[in-house]
Amino acid sequence: MNINQAFELLKSSSDAHIARIITNRYKKMSLWRVLLYKYQLKRGMPVAKIIHSKWFYGMDFYTNKHTLDPRPDTETLVESVISDCQTNDTRKILDLGTGSGCIICALCKNIPNATGVGIDKSRLALRVARKNIKKFGLQNQIKLKHDDFANFKYNEKFDIIVSNPPYIKYGDTRVNDGAKFDPPVALYAKNDGLAAFEAIAKNAIKLIKPNGKIYLEIGVGQSNQVIKIFEFFGWKFNRVVPDLSGINRVVVFNA
Repeated sequence: MNINQAFELLKSSSDAHIARIITNRYKKMSLWRVLLYKYQLKRGMPVAKIIHSKWFYGMDFYTNKHTLDPRPDTETLVESVISDCQTNDTRKILDLGTGSGCIICALCKNIPNATGVGIDKSRLALRVARKNIKKFGLQNQIKLKHDDFANFKYNEKFDIIVSNPPYIKYGDTRVNDGAKFDPPVALYAKNDGLAAFEAIAKNAIKLIKPNGKIYLEIGVGQSNQVIKIFEFFGWKFNRVVPDLSGINRVVVFNA
């Protein structure tokens, strides 16, 4: 099937922009492949899940059904860390729930002398993260570990801990349709979306160096609750950072 025929078929299930993204990505497609993409678009599948590619912080990440697609909101998290790292001091970073590896890769690519560890309880997500680490040539800077928020242990301490944990309350109707193609474990948490924060606050305090910081992406309206949780476990509130829409998106604490 030629590219123009594929474009017209895909456009009928979405729009011209998305159809062009797919046809630019795959120059040659069989009719079967085009019909599959047409069906996926009609179901509302995000184009990133179809082409297995999502740009984040100026980097083109591989993604698939086993990981959360990187969101622009999460760039606020990355930028918050980088803005605090203006010196050339060596930084050791721990990424809790690394998923595609987009956060730890962006940080180690943009912070001089940074090294990192990414953990995730999904072995399939770790495969994706490993692929991205290799893609960006960060194998000597980033290690991966299979673990979860509830009981993770590590023999080292870190200067920086970051996390974009699952923080959506089960049954929240504000979740967009595209999210149904992301793994639920990366989106939803018990205790009204706060369970992962409780586990991180309790466990991560053992892994942070004196004067270290933890940076957390949060959901809409969660800042006060997250602050209370972390202060209960001995963290010191530093600041809240809004995203480009003015919504409080990142909370920072000192050890």
